[in-house]
Amino acid sequence: MKFLHTSDWHVGKVLKGHSRLDEQRAALGEIIQVARDHEVDAVIIAGDLYESSAPTADAQQLVVQTLLALRGTGAEVLAIAGNHDHASTFDAYRPLMASAGITWVGNARTAADGGLVEFTARSTGEPVTVAMLPFLSQRYAVRAAELVTKTPAESSAGYDQLVRDLLAALTVGFRDDAVNLITAHLTVVGGILGGGERSAQSIFDYWVPAGAFPPDAHYVALGHLHRRQSLPAPCPVHYCGSPIALDFGEQDNPSRVLVVEAEVGTPAHIAAEVPINSGRRLRTVHGTVDELAESADAFGDDYLRVLVRESTRAGLRKDVQELLPNALEVRIDPEFAAPVNTARPSTPANGVERSPAELLHEYCVARKLVDERVEALFARLHAQVTAGDA
Repeated sequence: MKFLHTSDWHVGKVLKGHSRLDEQRAALGEIIQVARDHEVDAVIIAGDLYESSAPTADAQQLVVQTLLALRGTGAEVLAIAGNHDHASTFDAYRPLMASAGITWVGNARTAADGGLVEFTARSTGEPVTVAMLPFLSQRYAVRAAELVTKTPAESSAGYDQLVRDLLAALTVGFRDDAVNLITAHLTVVGGILGGGERSAQSIFDYWVPAGAFPPDAHYVALGHLHRRQSLPAPCPVHYCGSPIALDFGEQDNPSRVLVVEAEVGTPAHIAAEVPINSGRRLRTVHGTVDELAESADAFGDDYLRVLVRESTRAGLRKDVQELLPNALEVRIDPEFAAPVNTARPSTPANGVERSPAELLHEYCVARKLVDERVEALFARLHAQVTAGDA
């Protein structure tokens, strides 16, 4: 049987004030086409369908339309909540999704209550079981372990041990005559961050060793890390990555979905890594204003993070953005940035306090921001304010 593995859509993402919804609509359209072209038996979405736990109506509409379109290809559609999603809202809509043939899991559930899903692959007639583990914060990990394993878990202080207990309870229903799959939203030891994750929910206490996954799983479909990667484990463990680069830290990550083939008694393998090309490229560029002007045509429609190789001056950001309308972030290259002095100005030896204009001039000289226009504007504003006080 074949299934499609995708995750971390982050629908509703806004980058430096710019909506990515049109890009995401196009990227999800590509994913629908991949499911249709490859005639997959199932689509597994391993969390973070939304960027926010309170998504906009437009974001919700896009996700729902995508899920229905994926189901319309004839594939089983299974989705879990990630750390960006609102798990309880997922569960509130679970009956409605079920009526459309979509399996939707927000909070951790027992195997009997929907944590382990079974279906028959339409292409081969093989039975398939899928253990579904949504994201768990430390705050809820103990509670979830008690619910799913039905044993006291207060003594298990380690997050990884709690996840092991949950996986063991969910996969006890794996069958020798079935294709046994796991989908989870978490960080595995050795995984490389994609660049746009919430670090506080990806590192330190949130690591899970690859050995947590049982060897009788044919494939583990993970979400949470935005970089496409596989990890050594007792069974095939894969992150598919996000279908578009979500932040400049992810600008070099290839966007992929995975088409996976599996059969009873054999570990699954990746049949195809299908590129998703709809997202606009994110690019970091360096140069002086003149150098950037010479290269402007080569940047096309890419969203840009610009590191200017000049000292700061008044109006520099505006000049760069007029030259490069897609520059979402403009900074001074660290090599050209003036050192920051947080010390308060000292009183002169003669004991005479300097005027605000003199203090501003001293600050501008120290930061290499000398500009007569700035000092003239300050003098005018200062005069207005002090006149108002009088």
